[in-house]
Amino acid sequence: MRLAGKVAIVTGGTRGLGRAIAEAYVKEGCQVVCAAREAGPDGAGDLAFRQVDVRDPASVRALMRTVYDAYGRLDLLVANAGVSRPGPSAELAPQDWAEVIDTNLNGTFLCAREAVPYLEKDGGGRIVTMSSALATRVARGSAAYASSKAAIEMFTRVAAVEFAPRGITVNCLSPGFIDEGMGRELARNERLWSHYGGKISVGRAGGADDVARAALFLAVEDSAYVNGHVLEVNGGLSW
Repeated sequence: MRLAGKVAIVTGGTRGLGRAIAEAYVKEGCQVVCAAREAGPDGAGDLAFRQVDVRDPASVRALMRTVYDAYGRLDLLVANAGVSRPGPSAELAPQDWAEVIDTNLNGTFLCAREAVPYLEKDGGGRIVTMSSALATRVARGSAAYASSKAAIEMFTRVAAVEFAPRGITVNCLSPGFIDEGMGRELARNERLWSHYGGKISVGRAGGADDVARAALFLAVEDSAYVNGHVLEVNGGLSW
């Protein structure tokens, strides 16, 4: 029970990787609040749920205040909420570009910014952001998503330096091809998988539990001296 007594917010926590991370934290004794625009197809299950739109500063501010008032502390934030709108750069609709940047990058910034005053109240805490292998690897049609994730990695490094005096570490997870959430479509597309599957040295797509275990490492005492790091969880992905 390495997170006993801790309170965490996981945005985008009602499905996919966010849900897997939330459940991993709960197994270690953490009180987890899954925050998303909607509860998801099967609800939040045994997990607490709070509605939030990470693109809206007032909504994010209210989320942090509500969780702190309800539980009396906030120790962990996983800024996981994200969307993808693939398409060639010359044809990508401006509104699709804006939605990806606003949700992925601005949402991460807003959540981190609003969490800081609460995280530092009890001597500090942890922020985990979410990137992607596409932040550092070129793939046609990924301009909006890849750009947002590359920016999140740099935001993580800057925030890690700025928040450290407050006792807050900031690290980033960078999943590769994961058979969960957005990555599930790729793993099940025979044509695409025949091209990309061979680039994974361990010979398989990752599972949500692979990412959740890495997220758990960044939340527990074992990673206390890790700050500003981008942890790739991709099975040894070459390109």
